[in-house]
Amino acid sequence: MQHTQTVTTEPKQVLNPEMNQLKVQKEGLVIKGQWTSSCARILTKEARLFIAELEEKFGDRRRELLASRVDRQLEIDNGVMPDFLSETQAIRDDNWTVAPVPQDLQDRRVEITGPVERKMIINALNSPVKVFMADFEDSSSPTWDNMVEGQVNLRDAVRNKITYTNPGNGKFYQLNHKTATLMVRPRGWHLEEKNVVLNRRPISASLFDFGLYFFHNAKELLKRETGPYFYLPKLESHLEARLWNDVFIFAQETLNIPEGTIKATVLIETILAAFEMDEILYELKDHSAGLNCGRWDYIFSFIKKFKNNADFILPDRGDVTMGRYFLKSYVDLLIQTCHKRGAHAMGGMAAQIPIKGDEVANKEAMEKVRQDKEREMKAGHDGTWVAHPGLAPIAMEAFSGMTSANQVETRPRADVQVTAADLLKVPSGEITEASIRHNIRVGIQYIEAWLRGNGCVPLYHLMEDAATAEICRSQLWQCVHLEATTDTGIQITLKTIGEWITEELDQIKSEIGLDNYFSGRFDQATDLFTEMIKTESFDEFLTLKAYQTI
Repeated sequence: MQHTQTVTTEPKQVLNPEMNQLKVQKEGLVIKGQWTSSCARILTKEARLFIAELEEKFGDRRRELLASRVDRQLEIDNGVMPDFLSETQAIRDDNWTVAPVPQDLQDRRVEITGPVERKMIINALNSPVKVFMADFEDSSSPTWDNMVEGQVNLRDAVRNKITYTNPGNGKFYQLNHKTATLMVRPRGWHLEEKNVVLNRRPISASLFDFGLYFFHNAKELLKRETGPYFYLPKLESHLEARLWNDVFIFAQETLNIPEGTIKATVLIETILAAFEMDEILYELKDHSAGLNCGRWDYIFSFIKKFKNNADFILPDRGDVTMGRYFLKSYVDLLIQTCHKRGAHAMGGMAAQIPIKGDEVANKEAMEKVRQDKEREMKAGHDGTWVAHPGLAPIAMEAFSGMTSANQVETRPRADVQVTAADLLKVPSGEITEASIRHNIRVGIQYIEAWLRGNGCVPLYHLMEDAATAEICRSQLWQCVHLEATTDTGIQITLKTIGEWITEELDQIKSEIGLDNYFSGRFDQATDLFTEMIKTESFDEFLTLKAYQTI
């Protein structure tokens, strides 16, 4: 049975009596999701007041910044291409650095990422890496249960009380004495939490995820000689970073935690943010833990921002590797920018996963991982990401060439000179029918799993998340709407895509079996996927449209 929880604030209750910066409106915060025992643990009266205050104070600014994204897209559509900002030239030219990071963030040479699922958290924290990034965003499907249970799981993990027993075989999981450092990625600014409403509007999913984790765990983390550390996704400007910084200051003041305790790494995973890396670090100066090359979302952003420009059609997804000029330029600029400012420059995700039962294929996949991680280390990155514990030893070995905990001081990359043209150089290559069909299979299967609550899906020996699924559907949209052709001369039309979807659904049925197919949500996933390709107006994020169905 669904229950509604409402918190009102008359007379006003504040967590810190000295903080009297706002009044939550009398309508109060309404919890529309199903109220469970986990909700009772996490959505306490005090926690609800805290996230209500965050939303009341910062919600309007978030919406204004999202409107600015729309305006900027219209400018790009009208031919105003991205460039480094003239109004912030002084920031780029000035000699400043970010605040030092704590000891447990000095060495981040390998970080593992994954959803906030209970067993995953235990295995990831126990894995032989330096950091685990618990992800509420691209690798988690934002069902109400997933988001609430994820907060419970992290609360237990912070206190070293998290355990799990596999109901199938009875295997028991618990944390080791020594674990990786914990970081958390809240959802992006563009997302809302529809199950929590303030003043009749859904609140920011970013503030919900951040607020609950910070409220319940910040002081406990400090007792354990660590801290509240975050990854910030999908930023498109330094003004969006400024908003996060203001949220951090307010949260720390409200809970009587010293300013600068929060440390956050920003994922540079949009083409617009690549032109504002200095400015983003500057805005988060006291709270910055560096930047990360979010490669898959970056490629998606490149397609999305220039989707209406026939000169910006990318080749097959498999050919858009980090060796391509526009991606190498982005990597080099990020490393140089971070090291100039005393910040970490983190590498991107290795999407490969171990392949069981095929030694030759597995060896080939692991070799790709090794080469990718060695490339990152030699370029000057201070660490990298993996999605599977089996890749951790390969990544650790690749970064064993570092002579210290990081390369901030040893690899300044003063040789780098990157222009706007370098970041916007479109890679050449073909569009093949095989790649289009692969995009169809991956896109539909990922969305189907996401609708069932799974945001991290192994498909064809790669770990796919929302970012890679976005590449699949955005490439198809662009090819259809700009009337692209394959290398064999086939024009990619809606009719052609429709025929290939029908054929690829048959292929999926043969791969997973009819029982699994018909017990899943493939019809709904196919309709969503097809609709997002057909629509004249490009859907900003597939997760926005799909979220309304879960």
